[in-house]
Amino acid sequence: MSNDYLWVEKYRPATIEETILPNRLKQTFQKIVESGKMPNMLLTGTAGLGKTTVAKALCNELGYDWILINGSDEGRQIDTLRDKIKRFATTVSLTGSMKVVIIDEADYLNQQSFQPGLRAFIEEFSNNCRFVLTCNFKNRIIEPLHSRCSVYEFNTTRKEMATLAAQFMKRAQYILEQEGIEYDQKAVADLIMQHAPDWRRILNELQRTSMSGSVTVHTVTSQPTKFSELFSYLKDKDFKKMRQWVSNNIDTDSSSIIRGIYDEMSERVDKSTIPTLILILAEYQYKAAFVADMEINTVAMMTEIMSNVKFT
Repeated sequence: MSNDYLWVEKYRPATIEETILPNRLKQTFQKIVESGKMPNMLLTGTAGLGKTTVAKALCNELGYDWILINGSDEGRQIDTLRDKIKRFATTVSLTGSMKVVIIDEADYLNQQSFQPGLRAFIEEFSNNCRFVLTCNFKNRIIEPLHSRCSVYEFNTTRKEMATLAAQFMKRAQYILEQEGIEYDQKAVADLIMQHAPDWRRILNELQRTSMSGSVTVHTVTSQPTKFSELFSYLKDKDFKKMRQWVSNNIDTDSSSIIRGIYDEMSERVDKSTIPTLILILAEYQYKAAFVADMEINTVAMMTEIMSNVKFT
């Protein structure tokens, strides 16, 4: 799909002013724009909060040349560091400006080869190149990289959430009007409250729901989530289909999967075993920060849920 089709790309904020962030973060990034200088940065937080958007917006406003490296895809290949990144960092910018390497999902970078090599690159090319790392789990980033970057936590308090949700409501209404989609304000608000603060997921769900021609309470509530079939496999103790579901969704951030189960458990899980399910989710959310193979860890979590949780 082209970027013109995907709303998350078509309507991605181009400046810091356009981003939806807590004021404390937004003001910090605005000061970087005003200073005209970008430090090496580590942007950390759960999925969909705007980490990559901020990195791109800073580069655009400062007029820096940049490239984007996908850590989960290219971060296991040391050749990416030696060839692609080094070649970009050593060439002179056509505008004479600073160059920036944005590494998305940096927590998937190999800790034995790629991350130590990156540490050396940050120092070697400090005169003309900056590095921005985004990650969901900062403890997967080696300490020498932490010490070479300014660390920014993308977390949101309950008080901030209400303000951000209201801002995103206006953004969602603007997008729907631009796309010529009829909508019910309550349906849009329900969608936002269900998935906030994962703004990317909200926009994806909004686009998916709008394919029927309108966004109404009926279309929002009647659309089955991807977790509907997962719960049916867990209830039926269908290990084969459960494992296939995990394989098909392994690109989804593990915290989003855990959150998805948590959000829907009240309607699908016997009340007597909800405490058991919460403890399982909490245990595997912790383990997810350390495991080498996320798919095996997720399947293990689902297996334990199948064995110990009763479904309605």
